[in-house]
Amino acid sequence: MQYIVAALYRFVSLPDYAELREPLLVRCATLKITGTFLLATEGINGTVAGSRESINALIKWFDKDPRFAGLDVKESLSNDNPFQRMKVKLKEEIVTLAVPGVDPTKTVGHYATSEEWNALLEDPEVLVIDTRNDYEVEIGSFKNAVNPNTRVFSEFPEYVDGLNPGEHKKVAMFCTGGIRCEKATSYMLKQGFSDVYHLQGGILKYLEDRREKPEAPNLWQGECFVFDDRVTVDAKLKPGNSSMCDGCGRPITPEQRQQPGYEMGISCPRCIADLTPDKRDRLEEKRKQLRLTAERAGK
Repeated sequence: MQYIVAALYRFVSLPDYAELREPLLVRCATLKITGTFLLATEGINGTVAGSRESINALIKWFDKDPRFAGLDVKESLSNDNPFQRMKVKLKEEIVTLAVPGVDPTKTVGHYATSEEWNALLEDPEVLVIDTRNDYEVEIGSFKNAVNPNTRVFSEFPEYVDGLNPGEHKKVAMFCTGGIRCEKATSYMLKQGFSDVYHLQGGILKYLEDRREKPEAPNLWQGECFVFDDRVTVDAKLKPGNSSMCDGCGRPITPEQRQQPGYEMGISCPRCIADLTPDKRDRLEEKRKQLRLTAERAGK
Protein backbone atom coordinates (compact mmCIF):
# COMPACT_ATOMS: atom_id res chain seq x y z
CA MET A 1 0.00 0.00 0.00
CA GLN A 2 1.19 3.50 -0.82
CA TYR A 3 0.43 6.09 1.85
CA ILE A 4 -0.79 9.60 1.14
CA VAL A 5 0.96 12.05 3.49
CA ALA A 6 -1.23 15.12 3.88
CA ALA A 7 -0.08 18.37 5.51
CA LEU A 8 -2.65 21.04 6.34
CA TYR A 9 -3.29 24.03 8.56
CA ARG A 10 -5.60 26.98 8.97
CA PHE A 11 -5.57 30.05 11.15
CA VAL A 12 -9.16 30.40 12.35
CA SER A 13 -10.82 31.31 15.64
CA LEU A 14 -11.46 28.09 17.59
CA PRO A 15 -12.67 29.02 21.10
CA ASP A 16 -13.97 25.44 21.45
CA TYR A 17 -10.70 23.82 20.28
CA ALA A 18 -10.50 21.48 23.29
CA GLU A 19 -13.90 20.02 22.43
CA LEU A 20 -12.69 19.15 18.93
CA ARG A 21 -9.94 16.82 20.15
CA GLU A 22 -11.99 13.70 20.86
CA PRO A 23 -14.15 13.77 17.69
CA LEU A 24 -11.02 14.26 15.58
CA LEU A 25 -9.25 11.36 17.29
CA VAL A 26 -12.26 9.10 16.79
CA ARG A 27 -12.59 10.05 13.14
CA CYS A 28 -8.93 9.39 12.41
CA ALA A 29 -9.05 6.06 14.27
CA THR A 30 -12.09 5.01 12.25
CA LEU A 31 -10.30 5.88 9.01
CA LYS A 32 -7.04 4.23 10.17
CA ILE A 33 -5.17 7.51 9.80
CA THR A 34 -1.97 8.19 11.76
CA GLY A 35 -0.01 11.39 12.40
CA THR A 36 -0.36 14.49 14.54
CA PHE A 37 -2.79 17.40 14.77
CA LEU A 38 -2.32 20.50 16.92
CA LEU A 39 -5.36 22.45 18.06
CA ALA A 40 -5.37 25.92 19.64
CA THR A 41 -7.62 28.95 19.81
CA GLU A 42 -5.82 30.27 16.71
CA GLY A 43 -6.54 27.23 14.50
CA ILE A 44 -5.40 23.78 13.41
CA ASN A 45 -2.09 22.39 12.14
CA GLY A 46 -1.06 18.86 11.31
CA THR A 47 0.37 16.16 9.09
CA VAL A 48 -1.27 12.75 8.75
CA ALA A 49 -0.99 9.64 6.60
CA GLY A 50 -3.44 7.07 5.31
CA SER A 51 -4.90 5.52 2.19
CA ARG A 52 -6.22 7.67 -0.65
CA GLU A 53 -9.78 6.87 0.41
CA SER A 54 -9.09 7.66 4.08
CA ILE A 55 -7.50 11.04 3.41
CA ASN A 56 -10.36 11.97 1.06
CA ALA A 57 -12.89 10.99 3.72
CA LEU A 58 -11.09 13.05 6.37
CA ILE A 59 -11.10 16.15 4.16
CA LYS A 60 -14.84 15.67 3.52
CA TRP A 61 -15.35 15.43 7.28
CA PHE A 62 -13.50 18.73 7.75
CA ASP A 63 -15.57 20.34 4.97
CA LYS A 64 -18.74 19.83 7.02
CA ASP A 65 -17.46 22.46 9.46
CA PRO A 66 -17.51 25.93 7.79
CA ARG A 67 -14.38 26.88 9.73
CA PHE A 68 -12.40 24.12 7.97
CA ALA A 69 -14.15 24.01 4.59
CA GLY A 70 -11.74 24.13 1.64
CA LEU A 71 -8.56 23.39 3.59
CA ASP A 72 -5.38 23.80 1.55
CA VAL A 73 -3.84 20.31 1.63
CA LYS A 74 -0.30 19.48 0.49
CA GLU A 75 0.28 15.84 -0.45
CA SER A 76 3.26 13.57 -0.91
CA LEU A 77 3.70 9.80 -1.10
CA SER A 78 5.40 7.18 1.07
CA ASN A 79 5.74 3.42 0.62
CA ASP A 80 5.77 3.02 4.41
CA ASN A 81 3.61 4.62 7.06
CA PRO A 82 5.74 7.56 8.31
CA PHE A 83 3.85 7.76 11.64
CA GLN A 84 3.58 5.24 14.47
CA ARG A 85 0.23 6.38 15.90
CA MET A 86 -2.37 9.15 15.90
CA LYS A 87 -2.07 12.13 18.26
CA VAL A 88 -4.20 15.25 18.70
CA LYS A 89 -2.54 17.79 21.00
CA LEU A 90 -3.99 20.89 22.63
CA LYS A 91 -1.62 23.87 22.47
CA GLU A 92 -1.36 27.57 23.23
CA GLU A 93 -0.36 28.15 19.60
CA ILE A 94 -0.41 25.91 16.54
CA VAL A 95 3.02 27.35 15.71
CA THR A 96 4.88 28.91 18.61
CA LEU A 97 6.04 32.49 18.07
CA ALA A 98 5.42 33.45 21.73
CA VAL A 99 4.42 37.02 20.89
CA PRO A 100 0.95 38.07 22.13
CA GLY A 101 -1.35 39.79 19.67
CA VAL A 102 -0.01 38.28 16.44
CA ASP A 103 -3.14 37.16 14.57
CA PRO A 104 -2.92 36.08 10.90
CA THR A 105 -6.74 36.08 10.68
CA LYS A 106 -6.62 39.88 11.07
CA THR A 107 -3.26 40.93 9.61
CA VAL A 108 -1.33 38.89 7.05
CA GLY A 109 1.02 39.41 4.10
CA HIS A 110 0.41 38.82 0.40
CA TYR A 111 0.11 35.18 -0.69
CA ALA A 112 2.50 34.28 -3.53
CA THR A 113 1.79 31.41 -5.92
CA SER A 114 4.61 29.18 -7.18
CA GLU A 115 4.91 31.24 -10.36
CA GLU A 116 4.95 34.53 -8.45
CA TRP A 117 7.45 33.05 -6.00
CA ASN A 118 10.06 32.45 -8.69
CA ALA A 119 9.85 36.12 -9.68
CA LEU A 120 10.36 37.19 -6.06
CA LEU A 121 13.42 34.94 -5.75
CA GLU A 122 15.00 36.50 -8.81
CA ASP A 123 14.27 40.10 -7.77
CA PRO A 124 17.47 41.61 -6.25
CA GLU A 125 15.41 44.13 -4.29
CA VAL A 126 13.52 41.44 -2.37
CA LEU A 127 14.82 40.11 0.96
CA VAL A 128 13.93 36.39 0.89
CA ILE A 129 13.88 34.81 4.36
CA ASP A 130 13.74 31.12 5.22
CA THR A 131 11.65 31.10 8.43
CA ARG A 132 12.50 27.50 9.31
CA ASN A 133 14.96 26.34 11.97
CA ASP A 134 18.69 26.19 11.22
CA TYR A 135 18.87 22.39 10.95
CA GLU A 136 16.07 22.45 8.34
CA VAL A 137 17.78 25.15 6.28
CA GLU A 138 21.01 23.15 6.32
CA ILE A 139 19.33 20.29 4.42
CA GLY A 140 17.98 22.47 1.62
CA SER A 141 16.55 25.89 0.76
CA PHE A 142 15.61 28.22 -2.08
CA LYS A 143 18.10 30.02 -4.27
CA ASN A 144 19.01 33.46 -2.85
CA ALA A 145 17.29 32.81 0.51
CA VAL A 146 18.67 34.17 3.79
CA ASN A 147 19.10 31.86 6.79
CA PRO A 148 18.14 33.71 10.02
CA ASN A 149 19.96 30.99 12.04
CA THR A 150 17.10 30.40 14.46
CA ARG A 151 17.01 27.22 16.54
CA VAL A 152 13.25 27.58 17.16
CA PHE A 153 10.57 29.80 15.63
CA SER A 154 10.22 31.85 18.82
CA GLU A 155 13.70 33.28 18.07
CA PHE A 156 12.44 34.79 14.82
CA PRO A 157 11.34 38.13 16.41
CA GLU A 158 14.90 38.68 17.63
CA TYR A 159 16.13 38.27 14.05
CA VAL A 160 13.51 40.74 12.79
CA ASP A 161 14.65 43.26 15.41
CA GLY A 162 17.95 43.47 13.54
CA LEU A 163 16.28 44.42 10.24
CA ASN A 164 15.40 47.92 9.09
CA PRO A 165 11.92 48.38 7.51
CA GLY A 166 13.23 51.43 5.67
CA GLU A 167 16.06 49.42 4.09
CA HIS A 168 14.04 46.31 3.23
CA LYS A 169 11.08 47.64 1.28
CA LYS A 170 10.01 44.21 0.04
CA VAL A 171 10.25 40.98 2.03
CA ALA A 172 9.29 37.42 0.99
CA MET A 173 9.24 34.44 3.36
CA PHE A 174 8.68 30.71 3.14
CA CYS A 175 8.55 27.56 5.30
CA THR A 176 7.69 23.87 4.95
CA GLY A 177 3.91 24.01 4.63
CA GLY A 178 3.09 27.71 4.83
CA ILE A 179 2.15 28.09 8.49
CA ARG A 180 5.30 29.62 9.97
CA CYS A 181 5.81 32.12 7.16
CA GLU A 182 2.15 33.16 7.31
CA LYS A 183 2.45 33.97 11.01
CA ALA A 184 5.82 35.62 10.35
CA THR A 185 4.20 38.01 7.86
CA SER A 186 1.65 39.04 10.49
CA TYR A 187 4.47 39.79 12.94
CA MET A 188 6.58 41.73 10.42
CA LEU A 189 3.64 43.90 9.36
CA LYS A 190 3.16 44.83 13.02
CA GLN A 191 6.85 45.80 13.12
CA GLY A 192 6.47 48.33 10.31
CA PHE A 193 7.40 46.30 7.22
CA SER A 194 4.91 47.33 4.55
CA ASP A 195 5.34 45.02 1.54
CA VAL A 196 5.50 41.45 2.84
CA TYR A 197 4.90 38.22 0.90
CA HIS A 198 4.83 34.53 1.79
CA LEU A 199 4.81 31.37 -0.32
CA GLN A 200 1.29 29.99 -0.29
CA GLY A 201 1.34 26.36 0.83
CA GLY A 202 5.07 26.53 1.55
CA ILE A 203 7.82 24.41 0.05
CA LEU A 204 5.61 21.33 -0.14
CA LYS A 205 3.01 23.07 -2.31
CA TYR A 206 5.76 24.58 -4.50
CA LEU A 207 7.32 21.16 -5.10
CA GLU A 208 3.87 19.65 -5.70
CA ASP A 209 3.20 22.28 -8.37
CA ARG A 210 6.61 21.69 -9.94
CA ARG A 211 5.94 17.94 -10.01
CA GLU A 212 2.74 18.61 -11.98
CA LYS A 213 4.46 21.20 -14.23
CA PRO A 214 8.00 19.83 -14.76
CA GLU A 215 8.63 22.33 -17.56
CA ALA A 216 8.47 25.26 -15.08
CA PRO A 217 11.72 26.47 -13.44
CA ASN A 218 12.39 24.81 -10.07
CA LEU A 219 14.53 27.03 -7.84
CA TRP A 220 14.55 24.67 -4.86
CA GLN A 221 17.99 23.34 -3.89
CA GLY A 222 18.59 20.20 -1.82
CA GLU A 223 16.03 18.25 0.21
CA CYS A 224 13.17 19.41 2.43
CA PHE A 225 12.98 18.38 6.08
CA VAL A 226 9.62 16.90 7.11
CA PHE A 227 8.40 16.05 10.59
CA ASP A 228 7.86 12.32 10.20
CA ASP A 229 9.85 9.10 9.78
CA ARG A 230 10.84 9.97 6.21
CA VAL A 231 13.03 12.77 7.65
CA THR A 232 13.31 14.53 4.25
CA VAL A 233 11.72 14.55 0.81
CA ASP A 234 13.47 15.37 -2.45
CA ALA A 235 12.44 17.85 -5.15
CA LYS A 236 9.93 15.30 -6.50
CA LEU A 237 8.41 14.78 -3.01
CA LYS A 238 9.84 11.27 -2.75
CA PRO A 239 11.59 10.17 0.49
CA GLY A 240 15.02 11.77 0.62
CA ASN A 241 18.47 10.43 1.53
CA SER A 242 18.83 11.99 4.98
CA SER A 243 18.38 10.12 8.24
CA MET A 244 17.90 11.22 11.84
CA CYS A 245 20.60 11.24 14.51
CA ASP A 246 19.38 9.52 17.67
CA GLY A 247 21.97 11.40 19.68
CA CYS A 248 20.79 14.95 18.96
CA GLY A 249 17.57 14.51 16.99
CA ARG A 250 18.81 16.41 13.96
CA PRO A 251 18.85 15.29 10.32
CA ILE A 252 22.07 13.86 8.87
CA THR A 253 23.00 13.98 5.20
CA PRO A 254 24.75 11.07 3.42
CA GLU A 255 27.94 13.18 3.44
CA GLN A 256 27.75 13.67 7.21
CA ARG A 257 27.33 9.92 7.70
CA GLN A 258 30.81 9.52 6.17
CA GLN A 259 32.43 11.98 8.59
CA PRO A 260 34.23 11.19 11.87
CA GLY A 261 31.86 11.13 14.79
CA TYR A 262 28.99 9.41 13.02
CA GLU A 263 27.82 6.14 14.53
CA MET A 264 24.39 4.86 13.57
CA GLY A 265 21.93 5.22 16.43
CA ILE A 266 24.54 6.88 18.66
CA SER A 267 26.01 10.15 17.39
CA CYS A 268 26.83 12.42 14.45
CA PRO A 269 29.61 14.99 13.79
CA ARG A 270 27.48 17.69 15.50
CA CYS A 271 26.87 15.92 18.80
CA ILE A 272 29.84 13.57 19.26
CA ALA A 273 31.57 16.09 21.54
CA ASP A 274 28.58 16.04 23.91
CA LEU A 275 28.29 12.25 24.07
CA THR A 276 28.75 11.11 27.67
CA PRO A 277 29.31 7.46 28.71
CA ASP A 278 25.84 7.35 30.30
CA LYS A 279 24.18 8.67 27.15
CA ARG A 280 26.10 6.18 25.01
CA ASP A 281 24.90 3.33 27.23
CA ARG A 282 21.27 4.47 26.89
CA LEU A 283 21.51 4.84 23.12
CA GLU A 284 23.23 1.48 22.71
CA GLU A 285 20.45 -0.19 24.70
CA LYS A 286 17.84 1.56 22.56
CA ARG A 287 19.64 0.43 19.41
CA LYS A 288 19.71 -3.13 20.74
CA GLN A 289 15.97 -3.12 21.50
CA LEU A 290 15.14 -1.70 18.07
CA ARG A 291 17.23 -4.40 16.42
CA LEU A 292 15.48 -7.14 18.41
CA THR A 293 12.07 -5.70 17.55
CA ALA A 294 12.99 -5.61 13.86
CA GLU A 295 14.26 -9.20 13.98
CA ARG A 296 11.03 -10.40 15.60
CA ALA A 297 9.08 -8.60 12.88
CA GLY A 298 11.16 -10.34 10.23
CA LYS A 299 12.79 -7.13 8.98
